[in-house]
Amino acid sequence: MTAGRQTLLLPGIAAALAFLVLIGLGTWQLERRQWKHALIDTLTQRLGAAPMALPAKPHWGALTAEHDEFRRVIFHARFRAKEWALVHTVGSPLRPDVGGPGYWVFAPARLDDGGVVVVNRGFVPADRIDSLERSESDATIGIVGYLRWPESRGSFTPNDDPARNVWYVRDHRAIAAAKNWGETAPFFVDQEGPVPPGGLPRPGALKVQLRDDHLQYALTWYGLEAVLVAVFAFWAHGRWRSH
Repeated sequence: MTAGRQTLLLPGIAAALAFLVLIGLGTWQLERRQWKHALIDTLTQRLGAAPMALPAKPHWGALTAEHDEFRRVIFHARFRAKEWALVHTVGSPLRPDVGGPGYWVFAPARLDDGGVVVVNRGFVPADRIDSLERSESDATIGIVGYLRWPESRGSFTPNDDPARNVWYVRDHRAIAAAKNWGETAPFFVDQEGPVPPGGLPRPGALKVQLRDDHLQYALTWYGLEAVLVAVFAFWAHGRWRSH
């Protein structure tokens, strides 16, 4: 092997590996873009569909997050005054009308067939909790909302504080167990309407607002790959000539 080839061997291997990594990252972003577009289409269809009757309790086990999350439903339920839990939030990517620190109000909805569905009745700003205390009363109402499944706890999520009736993850199962609400549906419902007297908690429609920057990222990775090829070719040509 000549001295020139020896000089280019290791840098060439490193450049080839970097080339493969950059190509892989760009392709991965394009695949993510296809997945994101399919997700947006699915959410748009489900969120915009007419509400269907809430499936009866015997059919709850057949529902899955993959096939049924964000479907609109309608049902009647009974709520008891001050039987709720607070889930801390600082905003929602699906609720553009919600901003700043506050709480989601989770409450057990008792159905005529004996089932219990936990309902996220809406948002209350942190400084309006006293208003919620005064406005709550027993009620049987018709609910329009969206099927949702429990969130997973992140590595940096604070621990729940049942003593203060405050949770940090929208996991209705953990809340129901701590509050002795009994067996509940595997899903909870994000309430779209109606708005209660006094306006709190504030339910609302969900809207698709997912960021779609994947094409930009893909072009960035492919651009870096092109720069790498050009720089290495220029450098290699100069080294070859020098030997």
